[in-house]
Amino acid sequence: MWQRQGQVKSLLLAFLLVFLAGVAVTVGFFHINHASAEPQSVYENALQTDEGGATVNTAFLPGLNPSTIADIVEKSGPAVVRIDTFSKTQVSNPFFNDPFFRQFFGDQFDFGPQERRGLGSGFIISADGYILTNQHVISGAQQVKVTVVNYDKPFDARVVGADSALDLAVLKIDAGQPLPYLKLGDAEKVRVGEWAIAIGNPSGLDHTVTVGVISAKGRPIDVQDRHYENLLQTDASINPGNSGGPLLNLRGEVIGINTAVNAAAQGIGFAIPSSTVQPVLNDLMTKGKISRPWLGVYLGNLTPDVADILGYQSSEGAIISEVVAGAPAARAGLQKYDIIVKVNGQNIKDANDLVNRIQGFKIGEQVELEVFRRGETLNVNVVLGEKPAD
Repeated sequence: MWQRQGQVKSLLLAFLLVFLAGVAVTVGFFHINHASAEPQSVYENALQTDEGGATVNTAFLPGLNPSTIADIVEKSGPAVVRIDTFSKTQVSNPFFNDPFFRQFFGDQFDFGPQERRGLGSGFIISADGYILTNQHVISGAQQVKVTVVNYDKPFDARVVGADSALDLAVLKIDAGQPLPYLKLGDAEKVRVGEWAIAIGNPSGLDHTVTVGVISAKGRPIDVQDRHYENLLQTDASINPGNSGGPLLNLRGEVIGINTAVNAAAQGIGFAIPSSTVQPVLNDLMTKGKISRPWLGVYLGNLTPDVADILGYQSSEGAIISEVVAGAPAARAGLQKYDIIVKVNGQNIKDANDLVNRIQGFKIGEQVELEVFRRGETLNVNVVLGEKPAD
């Protein structure tokens, strides 16, 4: 009997252990479930305001939550402006003023002054009404008008400064009171894959917002007669009318100026990085132009045939095709067909490399050029001048 009771007790003990183990497993299971639900609350608690005032999520999508872009657009949008340009052109033809021509055709051909209109975007960069845009937006304009959010009538704007090479222009309007404005961010710190927001007036559709990412950095492109260096590429939609508008990061800072789009592709737009704008902005605002150091030569790249004719045993260097009369190069004694090999001891690869090196110096600074001339190597010191306006 005692043996049977012992067996019963053993069975009860075993059952109790199994039950407790089951409870432990069950409790553990619910604890895991509860723990797995925590990230949702973490997501909610991770919505914070960064130093730029934008709401950011620090959990699953760093820097982004459902209202981040809307918040940025709401705060930044009022500083984005519409730019309308007007110019008159005179169409002339000797037949149009011929009495014989008019006898047969009368005045049905009206070839008097014709008005041309242009449309673009820009953004305010100071409370007193300075505006940044592309130079090609206002090029050739005889009148520029700027439309600002919450103002009934457009403002007459004056062009403070412009630069064709960098495709930048600064306008000024007088609103009589402080205006909302945007700050320039640091495009050098932008990483490929980061979010980008474009605001502008494509096809006259005011304050259109498009969103994408930074697709690439440092893109060189050619548009008609302009050569752009070091552009940001983005898949945020950019269309005609977007030119001059801001490309923003998630702090609402301007990291680029929307400039061009590849019409043969989808999602390939380009913006001038803020790092290109910042060093020259003060010159544009105070001098009306960008002061550049100038050597005063026309350059070409070496080809094997040209190098062979000149007796030069390398393909690197920049050849002078013409020296501008009275320019720093002429005063220093540089000559046509000289091959510039080094600048201050650093090798020159080609003509573009030389131009970029010269741009790194200051006006009035002396540079030492190593030059190959008719089989001889010469060292020539040149004091750089200021490049004349185009």
